[in-house]
Amino acid sequence: MNPPAKLSDLMTPLEWNSTEHFICFDRETGSIVCVDNSVMNAAEEGDEEKLKDLSGTEKDEVDLALAIVNDKAGRFIAPPDRFDFDEYGQMEQFIYSLKDDTAAEELSNAIRGRGAFRYFKDTAERLGLLDNWYRFRDQAMKEFVIEWAEDHNVRYEDDTKNPES
Repeated sequence: MNPPAKLSDLMTPLEWNSTEHFICFDRETGSIVCVDNSVMNAAEEGDEEKLKDLSGTEKDEVDLALAIVNDKAGRFIAPPDRFDFDEYGQMEQFIYSLKDDTAAEELSNAIRGRGAFRYFKDTAERLGLLDNWYRFRDQAMKEFVIEWAEDHNVRYEDDTKNPES
């Protein structure tokens, strides 16, 4: 039986904004893996010359890229996606959860227009709500990742701290 994934590892792709790496979940190891796009492209294209050049210093990465490209059994799957998480929607939910109408109105105004994420965080910090926001967001991420794991039959262990702590 494959090892369980750690929820904290499954949450990582939700915060990682890299266009230079191919990221996937490895069912066999229970972990998120990443491969440099140049290595992945060479493996996909069957560029033996480039792979041979890379195999000295990046042999493990080349081997992983080849395993991903040749995977027919579903060992590697797309991880939870940060674009599916909808952090903007979570900011709206956080605002709706506030009992302080003035703070809710200020945060609601902050998420309108350009720079919504930055203005939201700046306003939350000024109002003393930034830690509350991060706890709220982390709990939402955790629930999102648990749903992803269950939808993809991925066993997991909760190694995250309780957001109420």
